[in-house]
Amino acid sequence: MSPVGLCGLLFISVSVYYWVPAGCYANGKVTKVCGSMEPHHGVPGQTAHSPYRLDTNTTTFSPRERIKVILSGTSYFKGFLLQARDAANQGTVGTFTLTNRNKTQLLTCNEHQGSAVSHTSDARQTEVCVVWNAPADAPTQIQFFVSVVAHYNVFWVKLPGPVIYQHGVTPHPPQPDTPPPVQPTTTPTILPGPFTSDGCGQSKSCLLDPPGCDPKEEPHCFFLSMTTEGPDKTSVIFELSGPAEGYIAFALSWDTWMGNDDVYMCVKDGDRVSVSAAFVSGRTHPEDQSQVGLSSVSWRLADGAIQCKLSRPVKLVNQEPARYDLDHDYFLFLTSGHAQYGKVWKHSHQPLISTHRKHITGPPEVLRGSRGPIMMKMHGALMLLAWMLTGSVGTIIASFYKPDWPNQTLLGQKIWFQVHRGLMVLTVTLTIVAFCLPFFYRKGWSKHAGVHPYLGCCVLTLSLIQPTMAAIRPSPDSHRRYIFNWAHWGVGSVTEIMAVAAMFLGTRQSSLLLPQPWATHVLIGYVTWLASFRFLLLMLKHLYSKEISGSDDQQAILSDQSEHRHWEFLMKSLILTALALGSSGLLVALLSAVAEI
Repeated sequence: MSPVGLCGLLFISVSVYYWVPAGCYANGKVTKVCGSMEPHHGVPGQTAHSPYRLDTNTTTFSPRERIKVILSGTSYFKGFLLQARDAANQGTVGTFTLTNRNKTQLLTCNEHQGSAVSHTSDARQTEVCVVWNAPADAPTQIQFFVSVVAHYNVFWVKLPGPVIYQHGVTPHPPQPDTPPPVQPTTTPTILPGPFTSDGCGQSKSCLLDPPGCDPKEEPHCFFLSMTTEGPDKTSVIFELSGPAEGYIAFALSWDTWMGNDDVYMCVKDGDRVSVSAAFVSGRTHPEDQSQVGLSSVSWRLADGAIQCKLSRPVKLVNQEPARYDLDHDYFLFLTSGHAQYGKVWKHSHQPLISTHRKHITGPPEVLRGSRGPIMMKMHGALMLLAWMLTGSVGTIIASFYKPDWPNQTLLGQKIWFQVHRGLMVLTVTLTIVAFCLPFFYRKGWSKHAGVHPYLGCCVLTLSLIQPTMAAIRPSPDSHRRYIFNWAHWGVGSVTEIMAVAAMFLGTRQSSLLLPQPWATHVLIGYVTWLASFRFLLLMLKHLYSKEISGSDDQQAILSDQSEHRHWEFLMKSLILTALALGSSGLLVALLSAVAEI
């Protein structure tokens, strides 16, 4: 397949990939809460009267009979979990049959396949109908229960439904359902004022971004502080501050990779803030959100910033889910993102990660962090160097400087050719090295980088084709030489265009997010700068070719052709120098931004 065809196939694949609707967490796969029927949404369930009800088409049944069960409401709901339980011991009983597989699905609870029903998406609905199949050994009394989610932080847990009895059994009022054990929580209070960076490194440890910022004065200051409490350092106070776009969170991690992390979140929900702990097992949504072990919780939402404070014991004994002990060394993650109805969404850029592990209960210090992994910084720097400087200067020399240095050679070849070949070999080498670095970092293909890696594959493929074509090119006097000339020029132009597009997309990657829109404006300036010099050199080439193609009389009256050639060469040398210096300046500006991430 030709390189153009390969790139086209890649682009089509990417387009199809992005047309496929994205999945979400509201997929109804909630078997982990079969016992409690309580959503892990970090907030308690509603205690007010529910707008939803369960109904059955009968109050009595026989073994192996099929009973219709209907969940309905006076307002919409987005999720539910329905079960039939033995009214005496609360164990799940029987199985369900679906009437609408688009909106409902069967779950396996307590290793009993089909013993519960849930939603398949977060689509709004007002009624669900299923069929319950009574087993042959059914108990004498069955009660239905349902948990219903209106939206993320508004839900009702284990609403009791109707009780049905086997034929011949005398009905009697069911025993009140024993509510699930309530985890101890703490009532948040309002912070009296903003946090401050005073005392960082002296009485408390701090992680700040940008370095030296003060959350009291700057709402966009990302701030995390840790202070030990008590003479025996039995607990730690955490202070957390950042932009109030939705949520801010920090995590304790054994390494610099997201996954198996102990997470603490401050989530904006209207004009309030929900503070909770959670666990992240991979690049997934936080799990097991709760306030277990948290105390002295307070928050503040003002001046464009979200701030919260919490205390946690150094060791939490016999707590589920287990939390990390604070008398160990951890990398600290600090991140933020958007939230809706108290539900957190994926952070928009790379978390700030401390440069080294911190002993949480250790001496106070001011920590430094980075949002750009070293390998990704090297990837960006090498690609920018290759395609903003060496590649662009190399192609300019091949396009406009062939007539120069006509009598000078370098290692047996014309100077322009040696300079062009050297710069392009360097460009290809930098591209190969830079291309490999993200794979080393990710340990595979990145599924969250969009079109950028596909463009990178095309750039690398075309970059390798160019020297291959040059190695087998026909001799200059061959009648097929024009084919190589056009192919070499065409492939080179497409490669350069794709490289520029990849650079624009690369500045917005979460793993190397450069300041926006500043970085985009710098790249626009570079493209404009390069295009201006190409246009200037084309005009100069056109004027010179027009002069030397004049009539013999015109050429005869030229005072001094060699002097004219000398001034043209001097002009082109100055243009090349200005081009290289300007491109270098823009490159250095972007490299400085990469280094500061």
